Amino acid sequence: MGTSETQRRDGDGTEPRAAETRGGAGSAGGGPGPALRLLDLPLDGDLDEIVRGCRELVEDTDFPTVRRWREAGGKVLGHFQVYFPEELAHAAGMLPVKVRGGSVERREADSHFGSYICSVLRTSLELALTGRLVPDLFVTHPICDAARNLAGIWTRNLDVPAEILYFPQNPNSAFSAEYLTAEYARVLSDIEEVAGRRVGEDDLRASIEVFDENRRRLRELYAIKRETPWKLPVDQAYVLMAVGGLVSREEHNELLRAVLPRIRARDARPQDRMRVVFEGGFCEQPPLDLLGAIAEFCYVVDDDLLIGLRWILEDVPTDGDPLEALATAYLESSSYSPVQHDLRKPKEAMLLERIRASDADAAIVAAAKMCEPGLDEQVAYSDALEEEGIPFFLTEFEEQMRNFNHLQIQLETFVENHLLFGDVAGGSEGDGAGRPATAAAR
Repeated sequence: MGTSETQRRDGDGTEPRAAETRGGAGSAGGGPGPALRLLDLPLDGDLDEIVRGCRELVEDTDFPTVRRWREAGGKVLGHFQVYFPEELAHAAGMLPVKVRGGSVERREADSHFGSYICSVLRTSLELALTGRLVPDLFVTHPICDAARNLAGIWTRNLDVPAEILYFPQNPNSAFSAEYLTAEYARVLSDIEEVAGRRVGEDDLRASIEVFDENRRRLRELYAIKRETPWKLPVDQAYVLMAVGGLVSREEHNELLRAVLPRIRARDARPQDRMRVVFEGGFCEQPPLDLLGAIAEFCYVVDDDLLIGLRWILEDVPTDGDPLEALATAYLESSSYSPVQHDLRKPKEAMLLERIRASDADAAIVAAAKMCEPGLDEQVAYSDALEEEGIPFFLTEFEEQMRNFNHLQIQLETFVENHLLFGDVAGGSEGDGAGRPATAAAR
């Protein structure tokens, strides 16, 4: 698929006018539109049933919501972790879907990768090769050495166009916003080609408003976790957030509007549990049962799970150039992760700020197996936490994990040491040397 700016021009070489846009964001001009119901959940029903329904959808590797969208004539843009400006796909009437792997048996994908590659890259390709999640356009990012080749691997093995979105390597450059605006325009031209429609500025503004609401709702979800974590365990918060990557944002907003007041009204009482921040879920996602195991001993009051859905921290302005507004928000009003190298956001300092802002007692510093950025940051995070005297628990995970007994035993010991003996620098397991608790869950 071509990537030149000329693709955004009409056949006579002139720029398309906003008035020529066919339909609004998510309209019938580019897809089924937000009126199509993808969630088969009674939002006025039992809250626990809604949460269970969301979990089933998140864990279903047949992606029924995406299938419904396709059956209704809609097109799908699949994007790999960590962040993608989904407003671009939404404005073109496509369904943006987070490609984040899954708990599936790898029968075909392993032959296309080396054994040293993280699981999420392989299972994402497995889902496509087996026909369970095949987008009309796939977008990836060079977030690590392995992911930088992902677009080529997909196009070589699948009849799916793939695009690479290049975020600025130096976000601190004075020209980074200008560069990223042009990069968004380049990718948008490919989206328009696949969607079969042009996208005007009003389409983008309408989509920004939908996603601004979604980010506000997610911030409210996380506020509940910080303020009253006994009302919202981390695994439940996760599925309520993650389902947003599988349905239209309009429907996700409707879901959150329905459940957030009811979560706040839950009749739950606080227990004597450690308040922790979970760090390390920026790309490959830990199994839900692992999060459930953590919730048995800890209140997870903040985390970086699926941080791309919450990457932008403030409403994106809808006046002016919407692509420029999205680019500026990515650079100036955003969170942090090991795959963005912004000198204004040193990751160790950002983690410490996350811990302080959420009034956490300790941190769980996790990393996906074979994840170079995550494992590198584990070392830096550990040094910073130890220097500050903040207890921390180190662990590794893989999306295919099934047994968490070893992790539970070590985590329980870590928590009991803290609750019985107070803060222990480095999260000691009682070895007297101030060393962190560690666990390689299997």
